[in-house]
Amino acid sequence: MVSAENDPRRAGTIWALNLDEPVPAITPLVAVSFRRLDLDLVPALVSTMGRDASAEILQRLETGRHCYTAWVGDQLASYGWVSFDAEYIGELNLRIRLLPGEVYIWDCATIPEFRRNHLYSGLLSHVIRELRTAGFCRAWIGADMDNKPSQQGIARAGFQHVGDLIVARVLAMRQVWVQGQPDMPDQIVAEARRAFLNDRDKIWKTAASSAGAVLQRDLKS
Repeated sequence: MVSAENDPRRAGTIWALNLDEPVPAITPLVAVSFRRLDLDLVPALVSTMGRDASAEILQRLETGRHCYTAWVGDQLASYGWVSFDAEYIGELNLRIRLLPGEVYIWDCATIPEFRRNHLYSGLLSHVIRELRTAGFCRAWIGADMDNKPSQQGIARAGFQHVGDLIVARVLAMRQVWVQGQPDMPDQIVAEARRAFLNDRDKIWKTAASSAGAVLQRDLKS
């Protein structure tokens, strides 16, 4: 039997931003307006996420999540969701738990025809300003390990790469842990473990059926 740490795979990247820190100003390469999703805009998001997403979108809004959107003219070009207490990361069977003042940004996407215009980083920059004004202190976000455009957009918006989620499979179980970046202070890596692993160094989870575990479903931005 292969031991849990003999075949580790990097499942995703973890990023954080302290909202009292200065961040770069992002100017998208196309004229854009940003709006927080309200009920009037739900049909546009449904047409983007798919007709089957209608009930899920309404459920998210009813349970206190926020969705922020970027528009080029009258077309929805990019969106991202924000949670304020806890959120289930289905692909990894993890639940991120947030302290008061923290948020988790997730399920972000840019429509293919609008990619490569810095819309994703521009949307994140707008969300950061909104959250800072509302008094929040830290934002977490994640990205698929292979999604380099998403990671570039996250970094462009001022987030720091705290570490990676590592997954090792043993039969029907997976061991998950956070491996901090070499230049990250121990304290922020410990905070990532607190949020994503409930203050444990490693956790065991039932193996997911999907072979390609990802931290969030960011599309290329």
